[in-house]
This record gives sequence, C-alpha cells and structure tokens, in this order.
Amino acid sequence: MPFSPKSINSKAVHGGEARRYAPPAQRVTSAPVVGGIIPSIGYVYEDTGHLDSALGGDPDLYVYGRYGNPTVSDFEKAIVELECHDMPDRAGDHFALATGSGMSAIHLAMSACGVRSGATVAASQDCYGATYSLVDSLWPQYGVKGVFVDATDLDAVAQMLAQETPVVLVVETISNPLLKVVDIPRLVQLCRAHNTRLLVDNTFATPMLFRPLAHGVDVVIHSATKYIGGHGDVLGGVVAARNELRPAFWDFLKKTGANLGPHEAWLLHRGLKTMPLRVERQCRNAAAVAEQLRSHPALAHVRYPGLPDHPQHQLAGSLFDQRGYGAVVAIELKDAGQPDVFRFLEALRMVQPATTVGDIYSLVLYPSHASHRALSPAQRAAVGISDGLVRLAVGAEDPRDIVADITAALES
Repeated sequence: MPFSPKSINSKAVHGGEARRYAPPAQRVTSAPVVGGIIPSIGYVYEDTGHLDSALGGDPDLYVYGRYGNPTVSDFEKAIVELECHDMPDRAGDHFALATGSGMSAIHLAMSACGVRSGATVAASQDCYGATYSLVDSLWPQYGVKGVFVDATDLDAVAQMLAQETPVVLVVETISNPLLKVVDIPRLVQLCRAHNTRLLVDNTFATPMLFRPLAHGVDVVIHSATKYIGGHGDVLGGVVAARNELRPAFWDFLKKTGANLGPHEAWLLHRGLKTMPLRVERQCRNAAAVAEQLRSHPALAHVRYPGLPDHPQHQLAGSLFDQRGYGAVVAIELKDAGQPDVFRFLEALRMVQPATTVGDIYSLVLYPSHASHRALSPAQRAAVGISDGLVRLAVGAEDPRDIVADITAALES
C-alpha cells in the first residue's frame, strides 16, 4: 500500500511527491530524486472528453497555464498536507491554490468569499499595512464598506459582527508588526454565529506552529515569499480551504490571472522542505534575542509572544503547543523619532534593513516608512505603531551575533 509519512517534518520534505509512494502498478522503472519544472503553457489530449474535463476545472488535468500547472500543483498538494497534518483523513477534503504574491492570495480569498459592491469586509486593526490599505481604501472604491476591529478583544469582535455583518473577517495569527496573538478557536465560533467567513493570514506562525484549518477556519493564507520560500529569492502566495470553496476560488484565479509561475512554485516547494529546520532555529533565536534585548536601556519596549509579559503569552503557548512563538521581535527605541531610527538602521552591520521577513538573514524594517507607510500618522498611532517601533525578523545566524550587532547599533 502507498506509504504516507506521519511526521509533519517528513511531510514537509516529501509532500506533493509520489515517486516511491505510488502503488507498484503505477511505478516507473526510475524517477529523479528532485522533481523537475514543467513550464509548458499548453497541453494536448487524444481524448477530447479529457480536454473538456480539463477546461471544466478538473484539478488533475491541465489545459492552459492560467488554469493550472503540474509543478504548481505539486507545491499546492504539499501545502495541503502540512495544513491538514492534524486531520490527515480529511486532507482530501481540502485544496490549495498558489498565487503570484501574498497580497494576491489575500485579494483572491476576499473576492472568492463574497467581497463585492454592497458588502462589508472586516479586518484586525493592526494587520499588515497593505492588507489595511486594501480594506481601508481599495475595496471602498468598488462600493465595499471596510471596518476594523481589535481582534484580541472578543467582545468588540462580537459587537462588530452583530452590527456590521461582514462577509469576511481577516485576521493574522501573529499580527504584523505588533505581534498580537488572536484566539482563533473563539473567533471561529463568533464568525459562524454571524455567517461570516474567517480568513486567517498565518504567515508569521507558519504550519509548523499553528494550523488554522483544524480549528474550523474557512481560509488560511500565506505570503509564501516569507518562511515557506525562506531565502528571500522568490515571490508567491497560497490559500488553502475546504473543497466546497474551490470552484469560486479557481474561477476567480482563472479570470484574473494571478497565478504562480512554475519556476517560482519549484523554488517555493524546495524552500518548504527545509522550513521545519529553519522555523525551529529562528524561533529559538528570536526567543534568545528578545530575552537579551528586553533590559536594554535604549529600548522602551520589546514585544515577543514568548516573553512572559506579552499580553497573549499564555494564549500563544496554548495555540502553538509550545512549538515556538514565531521568529519576529518588535522593539521600540526609547524617545525616538524617524531620524533616530534611521541612524540605528544605518549603524547595523550584520542585520540588514530590508522590507521582508522569513529570510535566513536577520532583517529589520521600520513600519512607519515601509510596511505601514500608507497609513496616516493618526492611523498608525491609533493601532499602536509608534515612530520608534522597529520590526526585527530574526534569521538563522548565531543569536549572540544578532544581539551584538543590535546592541552596538543602539549604543552608537
């Protein structure tokens, strides 16, 4: 019978592949250890009935690159295996679709779940800046009402759902950049009670720490650019959900052309294989860095879900089952404005100022002029993003070197 890995670490390495796991009758005489890239845009069939099925959306048949691609499908299948790790008997009831970026994945999820003129879309108030702008300014141009809520305040969420009845609520498991942790199981209950789809951006947590589908979330979203790719060299996104939603998702993706290319899919699939190793190391590094920096006199605050004084520390421990607390640390320079932060960024030598996370390199970003630049100063202040806040995405280097570089930059 086919072999199915039980460990999520093994699934990350072998997910989306069939080689030696296929029944004997389906085996070929040999197969490459590393899968290849199929770049073909078109596909031909001797049986026109199969062509008709491919055009109709059969996920196992290919007809045109915008409708699906074998290399991309392998990556999508691997994502499903990881996201459904806690419910392997139900993995076949779920699908994944890859997109050209994390933002295209968020837009796809919102659109396929009913965000259109006359509808209301809700999001957590401290979400990623581009997601905030999508809800605050882009969707309203098309007749959609956008509202925000503190997703950590369950009473506020319940009140908002009752008053606004949004078609979707978009939250982040670990918010960007303030690192708030939301109670996903309780949000699922609240959203179901008001017929609202719950969309969870799980980029910062990754499937290694938390798997939202097992808790009843409607759609899980990743910026695959980050921890899935892991090396800062490929752009992509992915969504995963129950099969009942696939027709709407596939139709929207087919019509808008936001597909992921096969070369990018191959790179992301390769990155996926080492994600367990990287995330484990980076979470451990982040915990050490946060602990070392929390007492530095130049810092007003150090935010990290793994620190005991984090408001959602216990919740994070429960949700993530002690597997880690993420690899991002938020530090706030004391009494600092933009010029002070700029001097700090310029003084760093190993840690690099770059606008991404999830890389093997340690990276810093200044939200006020990068990820949340589109927000006004008043909007940033309202959600808690101060002029001295810096986001540190901890990489795979030795944590002692990371701390030494940051400390030297602070003291300079």
